[in-house]
Amino acid sequence: MLSIELAQPQDSSALADVQKRTFDEDARRYQNKEEDGPPGYDSVTWQAEQMNKSHYYKFLKGSQIIGGMIIIPVSEEECHLGRIFIDPLYQNQGLGHEAFHFLYASYPAAKKWTLDTPSWAVRNHYFYQKHGFVRTGEIQDIENNESIWEYERITAE
Repeated sequence: MLSIELAQPQDSSALADVQKRTFDEDARRYQNKEEDGPPGYDSVTWQAEQMNKSHYYKFLKGSQIIGGMIIIPVSEEECHLGRIFIDPLYQNQGLGHEAFHFLYASYPAAKKWTLDTPSWAVRNHYFYQKHGFVRTGEIQDIENNESIWEYERITAE
């Protein structure tokens, strides 16, 4: 079973390590790159900064941090999922589903959820669509020579 708690500054190093493993594994699998991830994914300082700017949760198996997610409330009825990640050793065990159940239960007033993910992240697309997200747009990231797909999920009142 997955435990989910608000991350604390002392978790920053472990969260950076897990993100690095997670995103680098995707880069190897889908891009033929040894390393690649979103801004700050491997930075301890960036993790701590996000804890001050947003709602940063850590995923625990026992006392071990195995992932996390960053929620950015836009308004009472809208939230943006800034990031979600689970260590590759713990993927495909239903933990992402548990995280989404936690998310929706913890933010019941949020009727609209948004997120974005790279176009090459095929497993992400399937996962988000399975949880009710619909692709709404595409942003060209010229700097990284890729496109980012935007998704949203709207719940009925």
